Amino acid sequence: VEPVRPRRGSLCCARDVEEQVVGTREVRVDESGRQVTDAEANAAQRDFNAARREADEAKRARREERRRRILAEKKRKKRAARAAERYRRVPEGILIYRLDTSARTVSLVSGPSSNTNVDTLLRGPAVIVRARPASDAGRRGLVLTCSDGSTHTLVACEQRTAISWLESIDMMLGSEPSAAVRARLAQDGQCGAPMRLPGQAASAKSSGSNWATGAEGRLSDAERGEIEERYVNLAAYSNNLIRAGAIPNSGGGAGSAGGKNAGGAGGIYYTVTQVREDAEEYDEETLESIAKRRAVIRDSWDFFRMVCSLLRDRRKYDEVFRRMRLDPVYPYLDSMTGLNDPGDDVALGGNAGADKPISQVVREEYDGMSQAQIAGDLVRRAEAALPSLVEICKALAGSLGMEEVGVGPVKDAGAALRKAERKYEGDPTKVTDYCRSLLVVKDFPTLLALLELARDSFGPLIRRVKLSTLKSDRTPKPGGYRDCIINLELKEHICEIQIHMWPMWVICGVDGFRHYRHCLEYSTDTFGDPFEALAGLDRKTIAELIVMAEEAVADMPLETLEWYHEKFILDYFAEAGLFLHHGLHEWAETTLRVLIKLRCQSPDIGPDHHETMTLYGYLERALRAQRKGDEAQAVAQKISRHREIKAAEKDEAEKSLWETWLVEPFEGLVDPNRKEREEEERTRKEVRASKKAWRKIRDERFKFLDGAE
Repeated sequence: VEPVRPRRGSLCCARDVEEQVVGTREVRVDESGRQVTDAEANAAQRDFNAARREADEAKRARREERRRRILAEKKRKKRAARAAERYRRVPEGILIYRLDTSARTVSLVSGPSSNTNVDTLLRGPAVIVRARPASDAGRRGLVLTCSDGSTHTLVACEQRTAISWLESIDMMLGSEPSAAVRARLAQDGQCGAPMRLPGQAASAKSSGSNWATGAEGRLSDAERGEIEERYVNLAAYSNNLIRAGAIPNSGGGAGSAGGKNAGGAGGIYYTVTQVREDAEEYDEETLESIAKRRAVIRDSWDFFRMVCSLLRDRRKYDEVFRRMRLDPVYPYLDSMTGLNDPGDDVALGGNAGADKPISQVVREEYDGMSQAQIAGDLVRRAEAALPSLVEICKALAGSLGMEEVGVGPVKDAGAALRKAERKYEGDPTKVTDYCRSLLVVKDFPTLLALLELARDSFGPLIRRVKLSTLKSDRTPKPGGYRDCIINLELKEHICEIQIHMWPMWVICGVDGFRHYRHCLEYSTDTFGDPFEALAGLDRKTIAELIVMAEEAVADMPLETLEWYHEKFILDYFAEAGLFLHHGLHEWAETTLRVLIKLRCQSPDIGPDHHETMTLYGYLERALRAQRKGDEAQAVAQKISRHREIKAAEKDEAEKSLWETWLVEPFEGLVDPNRKEREEEERTRKEVRASKKAWRKIRDERFKFLDGAE
C-alpha cells in the first residue's frame, strides 16, 4: 500500500511514500503463465540454449556453403575464361574437341581454321555410337560413328591422345546409357543401345564396345564408373607428368624436343579431367592414391618390358649359336668330351647341383665351423689365389691376341652362401667361382687353341673343362647363353676361367650375367612368346599398361623412330603386344609394320633376320584378326619361304640319307639299323673332316702351339 501525500514547494515537487513489504518468495512461470518448478525451468533453459547453438551453427554452415559455392563458381568461370582464351589462340590447322563420357558426346570447342572445310566439319555435340582406330601411319587417328549415321575421322596431335580417347569411348559405350542419351538415340533413329538387365552382358556388336563382352560385360554401372574414374585419373596424371617434363629419362632420345612440349605441338591442348559439381580440385589424399596406382602399373610395365627383352635376347642367342654351328671346326669341338663335365641335363646323365663332380678342398677345421665361417675362409683363400689367376689370364690373352679380359672381383661370402643354398643344398665348398676371370675368344678355332694351350701350359692344375653348354645335344644356360668353363687349382683353391664366344658375348656384353640371373629367377625359358606374360590380366589393367607404354615413348613418336633407337624399338614392340591382347589390332598392325621396316633398314639385322621374321609372325596375327586374309596370306608365304631357306642350310649328307631311305624302302625294312649305322659313319667322317679343317687353321693361325708342346 502506497499512501501518497503531495508536497508543495518553490523548488521541487515530490511525494512521500510509505512502503510496506507484502512477500519475498520468487515464482517461476512458463510462457503461458503456468507456474513451473526450478528443474523444469532449468531444463527449458538448456533446451533453449541448445536450440540457439544449433541455429547459430546452421547459420554459419549456410554462410560457409554459400562462400564455398561462390568461390567454386569463380574458379569455374576463371577456368572457362582461361580455356576460352587458350582455344582462341589455337595454331592454324588445329581443332579442339571435348569428349563428354557422361553424355556420350563429342563437341567442337574452338573455332574453325581458315582452311577448314566447314561442310564436313564435326561441330557437335554429336552422340557417339561406335569408335575404332584409323589406319594412319602416325597411329593418331580415330574413326567415330555418330547417332545420325555420319562417320568422322579425327587425327590427334599425339599418340596418347588418340589412345586415351578410344579407351574412354570404349568404356563409355560399354555402360548403360542415360535417359537423355536414350532420348537422343531415339530421336536420331538409333536402336543400338538395348536395355541391359543387371548381371547381363551386352554384346560387343550391339554396343560397339569391347567392354561389353566377357567378365567386363557383367560389371555393374557403379563398377564401370569406378574403373573409368581410375583410368581417367591415371591418364590425366601421366599426361601432366609428361607435360611437366617429370618423366625419368625424358628428353634423352635422339630427336626429342625435350621439356614441356616434348610430346608434340598439340601437347598443351590435351587435357583429361573429371567434372565435379563443386568444381573442386583433387585433394592430396586422392592425388597420393593416383600416384601409388601409377607406381604399381609402372612396375608392371617395366616387368613386362623386361620379359620382352629377355626373350628377344634368348632368340638372338639361339640364332647366333645356329650360325656358329656352321663353322667347319664345330663338329670336332662337338665330339670332344670335357673333363669332369657330366653337364647340367639330368636326363642326359648330368649332375643335379649337389652332385657336382668337383668342389673346394674340405679341410678338417671345417667340421667345427658354420657355413658362413667356411665361406669366409674360402673368400680369404680366393683373395690369395687371385694374383696367380691374373698372371695365367695375361699369358693366355697375350699368346692368342685376345682383347676382352676380365678378372675378379672375388665373390663375397653372402653371395656364395646364396648360390650354395640355391644350387648345392647349402654347401659352400661346391661353389668354385670365388676367384674368377673371363676371356672372350673370337671363334671356335680360337677356343680350340686356348684349350690346347691351357693343357700344355698348366695341365696338371686343371680340375674341370666344361664344354656341355656348347654341345648341340645339350640345353643352354637359362636365357640361352652358352660358354666354356675351365676350373683350375691355385694355392689349394679352385678358381674359374669363363671363356665366352664373341658372337654371343656381343649380344649383352657385361650385362649377360644379369640376363642369366633374371631368366633363372623368373623362369622365362618356360615362355614361348613374351606376350604370354599378359595372360590372366583383365582389360582394365591392360588399358593402364598402355598408358604407361605411351608414357615411355612420349619423346619418340612412331613416325620419327629410326633403326638405331633400340630402346624405343623395344618399347614399341612391347606396346604392340598390349595392342594385340587388348583387341586394338589396327594399331598393332601399324606399329609392327614400322618395326619391320626399321629392322630391314638395320645393317646388323636385315629383312631375313630371325627377329624380322618374328615380327612378321605377329603382323600375320594382327591381319587375321582384322580379317585381312589376302595380306595375312602374303605374310605367311614370306615366313614359309624363310623357313625353307633355313631348312636348306641343313647337312646335305643327312638329306642324302633321307632320300636313300625313300628310294630303297625295302632294303631299309630288311636292315632296320642301316640308317643308324650310316648316321654314325657320317658323323665319324664329319668329325674327321672337321679335325682336318682345324689342323689347317691351326697351322695358319696358331703355329706357335707347336712350340708350346
